[in-house]
Amino acid sequence: KPGSSSPKAFTDVVSSSIFQAMTDNERVVVLTAAMCAGNKLGKVRDGFPDRFFDTGICEAHAVAFAGGMAKAGLRPIVDIYSTFLQRSFDHIFQEVALQNLPVTFCMDRAGIAGEDGPTHHGAFDNAYMRCFPNIVNMSPGDALDVEPMLEFSLQHDGPTAIRYPKAAADSVERQVAPVELGKSEVYIWGKDGMLIAFGSLFTSCIQAAEKLREEGLDVGVINARFSKPLDTEVIHQALQESGFVITIEEGTLCGGFGSAVLESANDAGLNTSHLKRLGIPDRFIEHGNRKELLADLGLDVAGITATARELAQQTKVAIND
Repeated sequence: KPGSSSPKAFTDVVSSSIFQAMTDNERVVVLTAAMCAGNKLGKVRDGFPDRFFDTGICEAHAVAFAGGMAKAGLRPIVDIYSTFLQRSFDHIFQEVALQNLPVTFCMDRAGIAGEDGPTHHGAFDNAYMRCFPNIVNMSPGDALDVEPMLEFSLQHDGPTAIRYPKAAADSVERQVAPVELGKSEVYIWGKDGMLIAFGSLFTSCIQAAEKLREEGLDVGVINARFSKPLDTEVIHQALQESGFVITIEEGTLCGGFGSAVLESANDAGLNTSHLKRLGIPDRFIEHGNRKELLADLGLDVAGITATARELAQQTKVAIND
């Protein structure tokens, strides 16, 4: 179950993990583009002044700079807001993905950025990073995923991207599965339905599944962890064995995690009539409180639960027919 103590923000958990990685490995360097304060990198800057580089409001240069560092044998981390990384699209392609260089992108404010509004909502990073060959795309389900996910990235022989929201990072009490390339974490299996969460809505899915189980529906939860490569073995099993499947992500539905699942299922010739995608729709999201915006989008516990009930009824009717 999600922890009851007041959690730190994902930003704080990531910055602490970066500091530890730099302590353990002198080849790790950090770059940001005038986001030192926002990404809570002050301790990193002060602790490792010779390995911390703030390029100012020059996101494209930060990415190209990181590519050069990786080519020289370092392990650069680009710690940047999701929405501002968009300015570096061509440099991600030319200087990192095409060269298959080991640059780690830590994409803060991925998803709903609350009162900062549509210019800062990180809706598109998973879609635009997923289209590049060589880049591994990840998102931690909770605070306990962050450090092992960063460790994996810094050992991986190629570019990686880790997305996380401007939000509290809860900790789900469990025996945490190791982070392995393209492997999800099955929290609990359900024959009536499966909730597959990509990112921090994992904890909301657990709460939704608990409510549904109290109502008599055997609903399980998967912490996807990777959108590329997908854990096709587990996801396809869910599509074949469970009554319904819902993908949940805090990112655009256009080309997002749910789309990746649909593509994979189609390639495998699987039925997807019982699959529903939840995420950010094809419109710009207004300013607002994060909790309220998630509720409006049907991405809170109540919304996920309601969608599951609806699908359970539909699949029951389909079976009866």
